[in-house]
Amino acid sequence: MTQAAILEQDSLVEYGFRRAIITFTVVVCTLLEILDTTIVNVATNTLMGNLGATISEVSWVVAAYAIANIIVVPMSGWLSVQFGRKNYFAGSVALFTFASFMCGESTNIWMLIFWRFVQGVGGGALFATSQTILKEIYPPKKMGMAMAMFGMGVIVGPTVGPVLGGFLVDNYNWPIIFHVNVPIGIVAIFLTLRYIKDHPHHTKQTGKTDFLGILLLIIGVGSLQLVLEQGERNDWFESSYILEFFIVAIIGIVSFLIRELTIKNPIVDLRVMARGNTAIGSFLNFLLGFILFGTVFVFPIYFQGYLGFTAMQAGLMFTAGAIASACCMPFIGIMLTKGVPPKFLIMTGFAINAVFVFWSTTLLTTNTGPEAFFWPLLIRGIGTGLLFVPLSNLTLGGLHGRDIGQASGLSNMIRQLGGSISVALIGVMTERFSSQHRADILQNVTPDNPLLIERLKGFGAALSSSGTDSARIAKQGYALLNFGISKQAMILSYIEIFRYFVIVIVVSLPIVLLAKNYKPDPEAAGGGH
Repeated sequence: MTQAAILEQDSLVEYGFRRAIITFTVVVCTLLEILDTTIVNVATNTLMGNLGATISEVSWVVAAYAIANIIVVPMSGWLSVQFGRKNYFAGSVALFTFASFMCGESTNIWMLIFWRFVQGVGGGALFATSQTILKEIYPPKKMGMAMAMFGMGVIVGPTVGPVLGGFLVDNYNWPIIFHVNVPIGIVAIFLTLRYIKDHPHHTKQTGKTDFLGILLLIIGVGSLQLVLEQGERNDWFESSYILEFFIVAIIGIVSFLIRELTIKNPIVDLRVMARGNTAIGSFLNFLLGFILFGTVFVFPIYFQGYLGFTAMQAGLMFTAGAIASACCMPFIGIMLTKGVPPKFLIMTGFAINAVFVFWSTTLLTTNTGPEAFFWPLLIRGIGTGLLFVPLSNLTLGGLHGRDIGQASGLSNMIRQLGGSISVALIGVMTERFSSQHRADILQNVTPDNPLLIERLKGFGAALSSSGTDSARIAKQGYALLNFGISKQAMILSYIEIFRYFVIVIVVSLPIVLLAKNYKPDPEAAGGGH
């Protein structure tokens, strides 16, 4: 490490009480940002009833936040330099807090959608900037512990969101899911202004601001996220609206890439991909988002649609795994501090997730009890814990200064895109696979099939005992049979999709070995004492 880099690291590292307060502040802000990506999902029916909205309109409450998030995240490194790290982080928390209040005060669905977009603009900075701040206030020899603290917020948020949202909506009213952010946000603003320092070696970029790059990023990435969020609800490319935005996304992204690679002072420095492990780390972040968001998308549908769980009960199924992940974090941080290469932990984490996904294919039935998922989801939590912290460590290893912010923003955006693409693909594959499985099942539905006759007799007996008249028994019996066939076809499609997930993980594992090992620099670590 150069002398300049050592001095830079030395001026940023915090110790004792200040470091504890800064860690607490940024982890809580990360938790709030991630929690708000999922907390709204359980309030869909309530919002439709209270605001007189359709399901299509309510879907924009989720989409608006995601679109704003994914636009701002890659720009967070540049914005942090332009406005100063402290001012940018505090301003983002303030914007997120104010928008949260206004979301709760919304009187119609489009007002809520607008403020959710503003909330996403504020929240987009919290995730990537929090990671950068933690990377800089800890000495290199304790970097594993820094990322462990960050990982706790990342993992707890998606698990707590549906549970907390379900509890608040069931016991209070929908505005509380937004207003709960306000007091926490106010405290976070105070702590940010009081304790977080500006980066002393970052100066505002001179020359013209790349407004064209900003515009192309908004058009390209924003349009792509819109397509991924709204495609399934609008029959994908059967809709001219989705097709048009897809074309705009392709043109915008290609133009953005050309622009950022050919100008001197880009908004998003894509050249950072050639430094350290940024490219490999970004690919692995995409894979993590693809697997994590995909499985989290399928299981709540399965729990609620086929096992009859409430939204809160479905969320609670993931609690044990989240606790396991959180408990693993300090130990993972210690292992990284002791010099265990992060790529070995990453390979173990992905391997455990592959085991979990394959195990799940043996459990997805129409009558599986909730207890059967306890150990698989617990093991998944451990595997996920082995991914977040080492992956952050690997991605940012060997980077210094503004490269950290740029790499953090890019890798986080790519992970979000991985999740969005996964959910979109699952929607397409589910429709296709379930149609095929339904056709296969119907080949066995013949009048001389003894199992079919027995099943219809069972339906008839159950309907008779409930007082249904004989004229309706046959009709309702066939309706129940049709529903059962559709349900079985859907579950078979999920099993097939999960098998493809296993293949993707296994094929991708060797890429981890290409990553370089960056050991903590003891010279820099000692400079702060």
